[in-house]
Amino acid sequence: MTASPAPQPVSKFRAWYQATRPRVFTASYVPMGVAAAAALQDGVFHPWFFALALAGVMLLQTAANLVNEYYDFVRGSDDLKVAGQGMAIKNYGLTVREVGIGALLSLVGGGLIGVYLLTQSGPALWWIGIGGALVAVTYTAGPFPLAYNGLGEVAAGVFMGPMVVVGAYYVMEQDVPPGLWLASLPIALMVAAILHANNLRDLEADRAANKRTLAVLFGRDIARIEYKVLVFGAYISLLAVVAFGLVPPTALVALLTLPEARRLAHIFDTQTDPQALHPAQGQTARLHGQFGLMMVLGWLGWVLIEVVRGLVG
Repeated sequence: MTASPAPQPVSKFRAWYQATRPRVFTASYVPMGVAAAAALQDGVFHPWFFALALAGVMLLQTAANLVNEYYDFVRGSDDLKVAGQGMAIKNYGLTVREVGIGALLSLVGGGLIGVYLLTQSGPALWWIGIGGALVAVTYTAGPFPLAYNGLGEVAAGVFMGPMVVVGAYYVMEQDVPPGLWLASLPIALMVAAILHANNLRDLEADRAANKRTLAVLFGRDIARIEYKVLVFGAYISLLAVVAFGLVPPTALVALLTLPEARRLAHIFDTQTDPQALHPAQGQTARLHGQFGLMMVLGWLGWVLIEVVRGLVG
C-alpha cells in the first residue's frame, strides 16, 4: 500500500466545500423542483413551506455527506482512493472531530426544520422525516451501514426520489396525488446512478476496504450493466409516466440529454482507471441535474400553457 499524501494546504472554506460535496446537491434540487412543478399544476404551491423543505433536505444531504466523509476515513476506505468526492480529512486537513461536529449540526438543523414543518402539516411527515434522518446517518454509520452492504443505490433512489418529491408536496398539500410516487421514478433512477457511478470508480479501493457495494458484490461487468439500467431506465420511465398521463408531455424535453447519457455509459463500459472515471462520476451528477432541470422546466411550461389557456378561454 502506498503512503497517503500529506494534506494539501488549502483554506478552511475550500476544505469544507470539498467535504460537503455541493456538486451532488442536484440530488436535493431536482426532486424538490418536481414537487414544486406538481404543486403549481395543482394550485397548491406554498413558497414559504417549499423554501423550508428545500433547506431541510439540503441540510440532511449535507449531514449524509459529512457522515460519509467521517466514516469512510475512519474505516479506511479512503486509504487507497486516488480520486473521489470529499476526502477532505485525507487531502485537505479537516479533522475527524470537525467533520463529526459539522455532520451533527447539519442533522440537527434539518431536524429542527422538519419539526416546524410537522406542526404545519400532517402526521405522515413524521415517517418521511425520520426515514430521511435515518438514511442520512446509517448510510455509512452504525452496525449495518447501508453503503457498505449493497444498499447505497436503493437508499439514495428511494429517499432522494419519491420520498423527497412526495414529502415536499405533502408539506404544501396533504392530499398527495397517488401518481406522484410513480412520477418521481425517473429522478429516483438517475440519482441512484450518481451513487453507482461513484461505486464503479472506487470498485478496487472499496473491495480492499471490505466496502461491499453492489459493484464489489457483483463485479465490474454486471456493475456496468447496472449503470446503464439506471441511467437509461430514467428515460424509459419518463416515457412511461408521460404515456400514462402522470407527467405532462412537455417534460419529454429531458430526452435531449440522452446523447450525454450514451457518452457516459461508453466511458464506464471502456474505462477502469479511477482517474479517468472520476470526471465521469461528476458528469453523471451533472446529467442528473440537467435531466431533472429539463423535466421540471418542461412541466412548468405545461403549467404556463394551462394558465394561458384559462385566460384566453
